[in-house]
Amino acid sequence: MRVLRVGDALAITVAVVAAYLVRFGADDRAVAGSFSPTYLAVSVILVVVWFVALASAHVWDRRVLTLGSGEYTAVFTATWRLFAVVAIVLYLAKLDVGRAFLAIAFPLGLALLLLERVVSRRWLRARRNRGECRTPVLVVGQREHAEGLIREVAADTSRSLGVVGVCVPGGVPGRGEQVLGVPVVGNLASAAHAASDVGAQAVAVTGSDELTAAVVRQLGWDLEQTDTDLLVAGALTDIAGPRIHVTPVAGLPLMQVDPPRFAGPRYVVKSVADWCGALVLTVLLTPVLLVIAVAVVTTSRGPVFYQQARIGRSGTTFRMLKFRTMVADADAHVDEVMAEGRSGLFYKRRDDPRVTRTGRFLRRYSLDELPQLLNVLRGDMSLVGPRPQVASEVALYDRAAHRRLLVKPGLTGLWQVSGRSELSPDESIRKDVYYVENWTLFGDLVILMRTARAVVAGQGAY
Repeated sequence: MRVLRVGDALAITVAVVAAYLVRFGADDRAVAGSFSPTYLAVSVILVVVWFVALASAHVWDRRVLTLGSGEYTAVFTATWRLFAVVAIVLYLAKLDVGRAFLAIAFPLGLALLLLERVVSRRWLRARRNRGECRTPVLVVGQREHAEGLIREVAADTSRSLGVVGVCVPGGVPGRGEQVLGVPVVGNLASAAHAASDVGAQAVAVTGSDELTAAVVRQLGWDLEQTDTDLLVAGALTDIAGPRIHVTPVAGLPLMQVDPPRFAGPRYVVKSVADWCGALVLTVLLTPVLLVIAVAVVTTSRGPVFYQQARIGRSGTTFRMLKFRTMVADADAHVDEVMAEGRSGLFYKRRDDPRVTRTGRFLRRYSLDELPQLLNVLRGDMSLVGPRPQVASEVALYDRAAHRRLLVKPGLTGLWQVSGRSELSPDESIRKDVYYVENWTLFGDLVILMRTARAVVAGQGAY
């Protein structure tokens, strides 16, 4: 966190100094050393206030760092709120500070802050993948509930937590007992002492009949002395933070979960952003699209595009476009290919013999999906969302999978940047349902950036 504070301070300072130099760079008096005292004072104050604004937004809180898009959202919100406040104050005080100065300082500062966070996150994730820089956690609860929480922590892609011990009813340290490979270091009553012994920075309480409200409250008091966080693992899963609110009733904290919303102003903004983004990408990628089209028709017989009926939002059917990556009569051989491999939801065979040499390259880097930008322009698809599937696959949906149809299908999605074809069907559905119920515009932007990285690396695609 100290490194992040220093990095944030440098990013802010660089942005403000750059805005100052751009504002006065062409001014002969500035070159001669006659700087404007008003701008100099505003610059110094702006750096300090900006840093304070970030601190008040808790952007260095370890509970926020590297957890989804919350870290970026906090930086973005703090910066633009400060921009609004500064603009109003300067207007009311009638200070002679040009709009160009602020128009350079804030966007540049925000870009540098976000870039610094991206670099820091990649560095931190690399260390966490090696088992370093994780927050050590002690799990407290019944064995079966503790096992579930340990599995969830192990599956977390952020690797932000590391379970260092477990306290279960009747647990005795030193006997060699383990829960999924994690040592039992005590019982429920000794959790606070056990946390200190194993160096835990957080205690995660999960289900147990013996963990009454009074016991958990007492545990919280004991942990106060050691500055150890108390985490309560609820029964709810796959719900993003913005949908969760804690409402105290007679001293009892009740968790209120907002229902997911699939219409309204946010979806209008998403649709407009999709259309504009698809239009810009189509124009920019036109030379690439032409080269791919020529490669497809010159290396194998058949049409340039492959069209297939897919199921979209609310079960509507549309024609999805792709560059053809298989032989012309590929659909006629689908049954025998399935018989040789395995069938099921989201099935893709790694060594499918129907794929052409050019098609294999296009699939590896997902270039065959680019014509779906036209589907986005037609309103059939979104830039980000669950991938569209054929009717035979939708017929296999259970209740959870059917929630994929509550939004428009996407050119890319959460499970495409979380493993792509390497994920199991259950994992893919869970990722999609999580996206459907918890999507945000900023989250879409993060997925698009992660997609670009995954495509360039050719990760998990075939």
